[in-house]
Amino acid sequence: MTTPLESLIASGTKLWLDSIDPDLVATNRAQGATGATSNPIIVGDLIKTGRFDDRLATLMDEGFDDETVAWQVTNLLVKEAQEVFWDVHEKTRGNDGYVSFELDPLLEDVDCKLSTEERAAQYIELGKKWAAGQSNRMIKVPATPGGLAALEELVAAGITVNVTLIFSERQYQAARDAVWRGAQRRDSLDNFKSVYSIFVSRIDVYTAKHVAELSEAAQGMVGIVNAQRLWQDNQAFWADKKLPLDQEIIFASTGTKNPNDPPQKYVAALAGSDIQTNPPATNDAIQKIDGLTFERAVDQLPPQEVLDDIDAKVDFTKMEETLMEEGLAKFADPQKALLALIAEKRSTLQAAK
Repeated sequence: MTTPLESLIASGTKLWLDSIDPDLVATNRAQGATGATSNPIIVGDLIKTGRFDDRLATLMDEGFDDETVAWQVTNLLVKEAQEVFWDVHEKTRGNDGYVSFELDPLLEDVDCKLSTEERAAQYIELGKKWAAGQSNRMIKVPATPGGLAALEELVAAGITVNVTLIFSERQYQAARDAVWRGAQRRDSLDNFKSVYSIFVSRIDVYTAKHVAELSEAAQGMVGIVNAQRLWQDNQAFWADKKLPLDQEIIFASTGTKNPNDPPQKYVAALAGSDIQTNPPATNDAIQKIDGLTFERAVDQLPPQEVLDDIDAKVDFTKMEETLMEEGLAKFADPQKALLALIAEKRSTLQAAK
């Protein structure tokens, strides 16, 4: 009998895991997942379990400071996940089987005094550092002014990027155009791969709070419509480029935030193409629904009256500004928490000696 996740994959979706927990990577790989992504929240949650205390202690004994320990542990966990997905990477000749590695979120902290140009330079330097020798690693760069300014140079240097924190058409197009400029500077496009992470459910949290006047049919659909439209834009842009690898949308933030929504709401609406990075809890909930099947729906927009209502009432520029402000706090704060956690672990581990 076909499981729900097998059905999702059969519809044309590449299933990636929003975690680098070694146990979850193994479980989800067995369920058909072909890639994964990481961030400081995921790394911090893993460290809290105590399962990696030995690794932390070894790094600390080698004299590394808290920041270096954080990055070394992240690097090790991402590399282990890369090994699990390496066979996919080989079989697809570089079209799948990646694990994303997020660059320093503190470059987007509100207290960061660097200019846009200085942030871009840091993203380029760090991107080259953490991508070196890692064929199936994607370097995750945010669609902020500094991140966008770094993309052309990163891609020109042969680095595979995952542009994250995208909420709007403006961000997507700026990212895509910078990536394509960089790709055209390469000697060959044979290994050129890029993805664009569109955040979905956060948009519906925004409209519920700030655009309460939406019709009942439109409320809770803006995140899906926005993602579907950006998917269409992406399909159209790359259609005539004749590239060997797919340049894809990642549908991110696919876990439901409204307790009244079924867990498969976003997964089902965006099924059929490109990539979904689903939280482990979403995959688990979906797998438990007997008889659930997925069919291609990513190219099936809601009725025209729903689209008209959304376009008339949602100020997408204002939405992007608000969500980016919130998103950057969620981006930088977990890195601070991770560093604080490692400092706490250092004290605990040293006291236990």
